[in-house]
Amino acid sequence: MATNKVTTNVIDMSGNTGGLVWAKGTEAQRPTGVAGDLRLNTTDSRLEYKDNADWKRFSEGAASPTPDFQADFLVVAAGAGGGIGGGGAGGYRNSYNNEASGGGGGAENKFNISLSTSYTVTVGAGGAGVANGTSVKSNNGSDSVLDTITSTGGGGAGTGGAAGSFNDGATGGSGGGSHNNGTVGSGTANQGFAGSSANQGGGAGGGAGSVGATPSDFSGGNGGSGVSSTITGSAVSRAGGGGGNGYGAGSAGTASDGGGAGGYGFPSTGTSGTANTGGGAGGGSTTGSNGGSGIVILRYPNTYTITVSSGLTSSTATDGSDKVTTFTAGTDSISFS
Repeated sequence: MATNKVTTNVIDMSGNTGGLVWAKGTEAQRPTGVAGDLRLNTTDSRLEYKDNADWKRFSEGAASPTPDFQADFLVVAAGAGGGIGGGGAGGYRNSYNNEASGGGGGAENKFNISLSTSYTVTVGAGGAGVANGTSVKSNNGSDSVLDTITSTGGGGAGTGGAAGSFNDGATGGSGGGSHNNGTVGSGTANQGFAGSSANQGGGAGGGAGSVGATPSDFSGGNGGSGVSSTITGSAVSRAGGGGGNGYGAGSAGTASDGGGAGGYGFPSTGTSGTANTGGGAGGGSTTGSNGGSGIVILRYPNTYTITVSSGLTSSTATDGSDKVTTFTAGTDSISFS
């Protein structure tokens, strides 16, 4: 196409009511360009210009870069420790295969990845249980993180002693179970469910898939269920809530999907949550057990290679045309090439 050069210093278009038509094309069709070039980006219908280094949108700074590819993720936070009530499960966020997230939420959008860019990954550590009568709740689980995606640690459980707020369950990804009719811990929207309360027993920790069950008098509540994911190529259920402790004519609370079962009688200790499931810990009459650590999983095309910094413990497998990288401990950065 011929190029017509305008040699005048002023172009007067004030008498026109139409618009000036710029060169246009998709983001993939961007030319290398030189500083001062203008074009319409038809991918997002935005006018952009070239400076000395990059194409930018007017009055918006640098144009949002197009990701090189997208990855599916599962980010599960750590479960909480047990008191007399069961610990809440860690928050559960998923993007894979239209499978559920926690708290009744659906699958989220995939994670955008640009090559040679660092992203932070953190695998949450399980919350510690507490002894009966210490007048404190058990400890929440720690958050798990994939860059801007954070799953909230499970809520701690209520424990024994005189009436007080330490009998309440704590809010978390899923909420902690309370003791002696204390207030239950709430879950986080689209991550997990609330715990339950109990009379003269331990309420159950909430799970990613359901609320903790409310027990009969002197019994421990059964922990809320987890959620299943096939992101690794096989179905695995994670983020179940912890069961509460039972007494006398009651029974111990059960658990599933990585949650720990409650104890029975006095003395007793609940079962810890399973590592790398985000399961809440079971409650005990003498001391609660520890919550299960979280997990972060990425699934992405096998044409890309991941670099994992030394602060993370990980493994990579192949499933069909995808790679699956699983992070089981630590915090550090990752990048792709």
